Amino acid sequence: MKDGIHPNYRDVCFQDMSNGFKFVTRSCANTKEMITLEDGRELPWYKLDTTSESHPFYTGTQKSVDTLGGRVERFRNRFGKTTLAK
Repeated sequence: MKDGIHPNYRDVCFQDMSNGFKFVTRSCANTKEMITLEDGRELPWYKLDTTSESHPFYTGTQKSVDTLGGRVERFRNRFGKTTLAK
């Protein structure tokens, strides 16, 4: 392998900023900040807006559009009864 051409692949701590959930995985993500974990390890820190712990689809709080009448049914109710003027 050539030196200096491969990305820096290392353990990185990702944190969901909406609920504080943290997980560690290996990544090449560029970070400038470091975080010290409960076990004493100091790792690069990558802040996330949404993870599977806070996204409505994964938490089961997402509302389905079809249960609210459906798009086709709403279209028919809105435009199906209009008549063209002669």
